[in-house]
Amino acid sequence: MISEFRKVLVIAYYFPPMGLSGVQRTAKFVKYLPKYGWKPTVLTVSPTGYYAADETLLGEVEAAGTKIVRASSLDPNRLFKKQGVVKMPSERMRKILQYAGDAVFFPDTKIGWKSKALKAASELLGREQFDVIYATAPPQTDFLIGEALKKKFKLPLVLDYRDAWLDYPFKYYPTPLHRYAHYRMEKRVLKAADRIIVTVRRVKESILKHYLSLDYHDVIIIPQGYDPADLKLGTGSRQSARRKMRITHAGTFYADRTPSVMLHALHNVFRDVPQMRGRMELSLIGNVRDEDRALVNKLGLQNEVKFHGYLDHQECARNLMQSDLLWLVLDNDFQSPGKLYEYIGTRKPILGSVMEGYIRQLVLETGAGKCVELKDLKAHEDALRDLFVKYERNQLPQISEDFAAKYNREVLTGELARQFESLMDIDKNAFLKLEDEAS
Repeated sequence: MISEFRKVLVIAYYFPPMGLSGVQRTAKFVKYLPKYGWKPTVLTVSPTGYYAADETLLGEVEAAGTKIVRASSLDPNRLFKKQGVVKMPSERMRKILQYAGDAVFFPDTKIGWKSKALKAASELLGREQFDVIYATAPPQTDFLIGEALKKKFKLPLVLDYRDAWLDYPFKYYPTPLHRYAHYRMEKRVLKAADRIIVTVRRVKESILKHYLSLDYHDVIIIPQGYDPADLKLGTGSRQSARRKMRITHAGTFYADRTPSVMLHALHNVFRDVPQMRGRMELSLIGNVRDEDRALVNKLGLQNEVKFHGYLDHQECARNLMQSDLLWLVLDNDFQSPGKLYEYIGTRKPILGSVMEGYIRQLVLETGAGKCVELKDLKAHEDALRDLFVKYERNQLPQISEDFAAKYNREVLTGELARQFESLMDIDKNAFLKLEDEAS
């Protein structure tokens, strides 16, 4: 039993009860850090309007004894007085809101949280002794808060990139000057960091390409993962076992990440091989867009495509475990989708509609993955037929225990704790001297 804990202040705008994938990594780190001798206190935003809520995740971190400090914000949802779960906008409206937000707010739409968060954090750090500050982004506002606190309180700062900053594929820069301003800001924040963590190799390569003062070993990869406890809760026999092949996608569709090609492939397969209709279904977990539901109706797939809407994490895991094939769709190679690692944790076979790159490589490395080009309709049709034959013969592959074990979130949290511990070897007087010289 650990007799004395070190303490880490976690800065995370996105945190339960907010749902969606952006909260998973932080929540699971917070859940498991005490097992490695670190007691986290989370600084996050007061409840505000968001596209999903997950009380089960909040229950997990509270059960682990996590202290949560909340600070209000002036971000757009609050200005429009939206609370609770808000409806996901149409794709057209989403793009308009994103472009407007990127043009008006710097570095992001959460900058209105910074002053309130700094005040709450300063009061907390004035009362309690902490060993490390850990900030996770997006939003990049979290990094700015961490940078300011590091400068004021002379504590080591760890930055965790869940996605790229400058090269984020969905970031809109109205002019080259906007992009340059982000470059300068990111460079400054990276200079303040004592550890830089990313989830995927492509983001590491991007950072090293843009910021030449950094060395290869300055950027650490701790990948996304899965929590075995979630998947144990999700086990159970399928009511439709051996009657129908269930393909499941978990996550939000937006931009070029849509179900359109898969829906057309299903339609064509059922048209060409009528006996497959009624023997295969597509289960979509996540916020439903009106355009996706309209396409299902247009193609006459109402009986073959099931929309579940947003499910809390435990219910989502239950659905994954009761599926036969898990579908991943990704339109870039800079993101490391959390759902892929959840898929790996189930040991189920994976069909990836992905581009060439790291994610495709990872899907194939599972030994139970098949990949097709994102917009190749015929390749999707062929894959569905091939996988259905394997399903009928009970020959669908499974991911090995050894491969999946590498992405266990409890184990990955141990690597994060080791990064924290390595900062404790710094001579505090030398650390303060270096800080004074840099300022």
